[in-house]
Amino acid sequence: MEQPQSLRSLFTAAKAEKTSLESRSDSNSDSYRKDVNATIAKFEECQRLLGQLSLFSSNEPLEDIATGDIQYLTVDYLLADILQRTYTSDRESTIRRALEQYEKYLSRLDDYGLLNDNDKKLYERYTSNPSSFSLAPTNDAATRREVKLSRFREEKELKQRLEYLSNNESRLQSDDEDVRKLYLAEINLYTHQAFQSMDLLSQELSMLSAIRNNPPNPAQLPQDDPRRRNENAQSDYSERLDPPLSQLLRGGKFGPLLNKEGKPLQPFTLLDRRTQLQQGVFRSGHNLPTMTIDEYLEEEKRRGGIIEGGEKSGMKEEIDEDDMDKADEETMKARAWDEFKEANPRGSGNTLNRG
Repeated sequence: MEQPQSLRSLFTAAKAEKTSLESRSDSNSDSYRKDVNATIAKFEECQRLLGQLSLFSSNEPLEDIATGDIQYLTVDYLLADILQRTYTSDRESTIRRALEQYEKYLSRLDDYGLLNDNDKKLYERYTSNPSSFSLAPTNDAATRREVKLSRFREEKELKQRLEYLSNNESRLQSDDEDVRKLYLAEINLYTHQAFQSMDLLSQELSMLSAIRNNPPNPAQLPQDDPRRRNENAQSDYSERLDPPLSQLLRGGKFGPLLNKEGKPLQPFTLLDRRTQLQQGVFRSGHNLPTMTIDEYLEEEKRRGGIIEGGEKSGMKEEIDEDDMDKADEETMKARAWDEFKEANPRGSGNTLNRG
């Protein structure tokens, strides 16, 4: 049965948009969320058209599906995968919806016998208890690591086979059988990845349900746990780096005005709240000086911390050039000093180090 062109073009556009979204880095932007919702809407429209056209039936074999229609078996998986990567305010609801789409995808593959023995066992394990589904025991780290390595090698082989078939476009155009092999290789890879996603989503859903049903008891939390901060409404704890205004007003000139008996503790002036706030807006963040340097020196003099008077050392008395007697006196002093230095050379009086 030949599907309408609208389904083919819609499916191709949705896959291209999904691939583009996976390479974007603005996953927290509004534009990204808008594009994600638009892509989800395209896949949902593909599901609606598939149901309207009745392309698949649980009572028909795989050979009855036209080659061009096999690719539409992946619509449910692609929708589940993009839902898994979507984070909304109701994450638990999104996870449940993604798991439903994965289950729908695997159920249809099981109808057509496209699950191998190992995948069929995993699918049966999931349907028997979806809430506890896991690829390996969660409490056995060694076994879980071995399973993870084994599935990694399997996925690598599936990707290599898919890449090989995709690169032979000339053969795909002329050989209908090769096209079917390509689509089936893609389905095998998606099936492998679906079980890994279901394992992770089941664990995440289990944790979210446990948190919702069993919120932590504040009494059992450590004293320094942030979740205990709201226990005491009178707690002085605050995330602010600067002290609150009420704390600032408790000290200095804005200290308590009255005691418990109502008696004034200090002189005060009645001010309105706005005036107090205005005074604190442009206040300096450090202690400002209370006097100038000159005021400080005057205060030290008053307290006797500075000694005045005495000989003015280093100050040479100026000589009047017109006073000839004074000039002759100074000349005679200079000559006497020169004669003394000639008669007593430097170091002549030091006899301690002479051998």
